[in-house]
Amino acid sequence: MPIKNILFISYDGMTDPLGQSQVIPYLSNLTKFGYNFTILSCDKADKYAASKEYVEKLIAPFPIKWVSIPYHKNPLVLSSVYDFYTLKKAAKKLQSVYHFDMVHTRPGLPTLVALYLKKKYGIKFLNDIRGFWADERVDGGMWNLQNPVFRQVYNFFKQHEYECLLNANYVTCLTYAAQKEIHSWGNIPNQPIPIEVIPCSVDMDLFNSNTIDVTLKEKYKEELNVQTGDFIISYLGSIGGWYLTDEMMRFCKMLSDKIPLAKFLFISPNGHEMIAAAAAKYGLSADKLLVKQAKRHEVPVLLSFSDYALFFIKPCYSKISSSPTKHGEIMSMGIPVITNGGVGDVAEIVTKYNAGYIVNDFTERSFSNIIEKISSGNIFDKDKIRNGAREFYALETAVERYRKIYNKILD
Repeated sequence: MPIKNILFISYDGMTDPLGQSQVIPYLSNLTKFGYNFTILSCDKADKYAASKEYVEKLIAPFPIKWVSIPYHKNPLVLSSVYDFYTLKKAAKKLQSVYHFDMVHTRPGLPTLVALYLKKKYGIKFLNDIRGFWADERVDGGMWNLQNPVFRQVYNFFKQHEYECLLNANYVTCLTYAAQKEIHSWGNIPNQPIPIEVIPCSVDMDLFNSNTIDVTLKEKYKEELNVQTGDFIISYLGSIGGWYLTDEMMRFCKMLSDKIPLAKFLFISPNGHEMIAAAAAKYGLSADKLLVKQAKRHEVPVLLSFSDYALFFIKPCYSKISSSPTKHGEIMSMGIPVITNGGVGDVAEIVTKYNAGYIVNDFTERSFSNIIEKISSGNIFDKDKIRNGAREFYALETAVERYRKIYNKILD
């Protein structure tokens, strides 16, 4: 099979945790099948400075080139326009050198560039819908539709979303809920269009409670002052936006009142002040909080302290397309979750694999019902939870699905 050159465009940086968990592992494994990649990403200045060398080491063993351009946040809208033209300029320059066979994009600005490349150069286009991008910006509070500028930008990207579905050579999405939603859109001809569901995946060799670095765990145990008998509830990932910090902290306070030895470990790259402020707001003692920033390879060690993992996500329209990366990683460690419904396929997965508890809403009554079950000492089967992760979230499964799609497009 001749070597194929693929351009992968992401508005998320490779120096973000998402790039290191949901881009590089896929692409590095796909290189085994004769694909060479050029990654074009937008990276935040502070994260680029901190993690550039780490990313370069991750991709060094593979035929993967990485071109990073700066991400701009302000001024709103105008910064995105600037980033789009910078991405487009970089993509045109790269195309003149590598003559790509296909462009594979995450949603948003990269799809604008992908459609341009397809129309200009005839490059095949894989539309990888990793979320309903425009709706996420509304639901996350970034775009206020009462503002006519944001309303116009939103309408533009919704129309563009449909155009991508019409023009892509193939479409993937993260959840069966999103697949069902897209198939309900009456303005797309020839429904149901082919859509492959590929959830966010987990490297089960990395997220394995049996292979963690015991020495590093002892170091963290001392640093975080984890005591024998502590009941650890962890939260993994960023804070803010559609991650419901207040609701989670209310739950933590109620659980702490019921289980005095409970402590709450936040493994988060940012928002540490927000975590402390929310704890104070709901009367959770500061000595109950354990907060730590970690590199990707350190996350499994920190998660291994967990009796449960907690995450509440705003159950809004855009989140039906969301596959939380953290969920696969937590399940792969055999840890039961406490989470809410209305987010992608999460509730169905938790129920199917008996992998934790689902709250129906964020009322005190719902929280109390779950806390009673937790305090009763219900035992979850860690091996069954991990096997559920293997069945639904395994990286190898995702890579094989992408391989088949690449073959369909390029053959």
